[in-house]
Amino acid sequence: MSQETNQTAEQDAILRTAIDRSLRHPVMFFFTSGAAWLAVSLILGVIATAKMVAPEFMGDCAWFTQGRVFAAHMSALVYGWGCQAAFGVLIWLIARLTRQENRAPGIILTAGHAWNLVILIGLIAILAGFGTGVPWMEFPTMVWPALLAAYAMIAVWTMIQFRIRVPGQVYVSQWYAVGAMIWFPWIMITAFVLIFCVGGNALMSAAVAAWFRSGLVYLFFLPTAAAAAYYLAPKITGKPVYSYSLSVIGFWTLAIIAPWAGMQKLAGAPVPFFLPYMGAAATVLIGIPTVAIAISTMRTVIAAPAKFASSPSLRFAAGGVVCMFLLGITGALINWPGSTLQLTQFSITSYGMDILAIYGCFSFLMFGAIYFIVPRVTRREWLSKRFIKLHFLFSMYGVITVAVLSVLGGLLHGQGQEEFQFSWANAVERAYPYQMATLIAWCFVLLSNVFFFLHLLLMWMRLGRRSSHPTLLGHAHVENPHGPEGDIDNAGPGSVIAH
Repeated sequence: MSQETNQTAEQDAILRTAIDRSLRHPVMFFFTSGAAWLAVSLILGVIATAKMVAPEFMGDCAWFTQGRVFAAHMSALVYGWGCQAAFGVLIWLIARLTRQENRAPGIILTAGHAWNLVILIGLIAILAGFGTGVPWMEFPTMVWPALLAAYAMIAVWTMIQFRIRVPGQVYVSQWYAVGAMIWFPWIMITAFVLIFCVGGNALMSAAVAAWFRSGLVYLFFLPTAAAAAYYLAPKITGKPVYSYSLSVIGFWTLAIIAPWAGMQKLAGAPVPFFLPYMGAAATVLIGIPTVAIAISTMRTVIAAPAKFASSPSLRFAAGGVVCMFLLGITGALINWPGSTLQLTQFSITSYGMDILAIYGCFSFLMFGAIYFIVPRVTRREWLSKRFIKLHFLFSMYGVITVAVLSVLGGLLHGQGQEEFQFSWANAVERAYPYQMATLIAWCFVLLSNVFFFLHLLLMWMRLGRRSSHPTLLGHAHVENPHGPEGDIDNAGPGSVIAH
């Protein structure tokens, strides 16, 4: 019996190695190029925030006006970093959980190069003044079909891999991963057609743009983050995911509620009265799946406190899950119709919520997944434990500061907008100290992510150290180590057992 078990474990290790080898180049390309775009986005974010504090900063250069720089900042963050980090994590998760080698890594890698080229062209066009002016869809019209074509090359082969998987249970991680890959083209194609192809009605375009922005957060970034959380928590702790019922509630409430959110941004506009209230109600109800996911994964994490204290992947994952919980609760509070919504609708609060969603919730879970995945696909360990600590601490400080200050400053900003007896400058002055503190926080985040990018680049060059143990933030003893030589697949990854 023992001999059969050893043979099964050896065969399983060989299969995992083959899967990781098949995806090494596309996964590392997505992670490294995404990290580079994240650094570019943060530089642009620092410039955009600095221009809010001192409008004369770089005032002689038309390419760096506040409107263009801010649009380029968000575009690089969403499509340069966010989408590529998601692609790398999703294709690796689906390959691992379907136990199938990827059969088209060359096509996926080619699609990755095409995606980056199109992003570069789009950002240059925005800075040159050829942006569309549609939030989160600032790229020129010709860019979007090219992005969709590149995504199709990535998604088709990944979905085929899921279709021909080894028969068996579909894990919770797979629910969210497959859902994200299906929802992404749906919301993008719908928004592109209704805004740029049908067009003709500026009000309807604004409504669709608001829906697209919300859909991208709740139907792509949030499910991708949940897929990573449901994989990392049981995989590293060795414990099954807490509560199958919560997992089901989280997935289906997200799938049902999220498509209705976004229209609350049109409160007071000449649209059917029920649309803003429907969007606000959906945004409030998003708290249900976020809380369900957070409870389910955090109960799994705290089941192994020693590993939580030592594993950088688990540390980042827990930070992302906490931000996910805060995203759901804060979204419900600031989108309440008739009270806070009128204060936050046109203020800097929406920017804080975007950062909490993309950099707090989504990016922290992507960082955790990257710290877990990279040693397995490169067969090397991370070079510096100190770099990882600094990355975590500066990023956590930065995202909390930016989100909190933007929300609080946005409420004061909104109050100033509502006081019609005063000039608009009064509202701007109320937000000024918060913008200054946000600028300082972005500088810390930028510094931490420069280290992250360089660390990741060295790993891609296979300069990491060989080790049979994981990179730890502490010195806790870890049984069944999850290092490149000790990665053990069992019922853990994404499994669900009701407690």
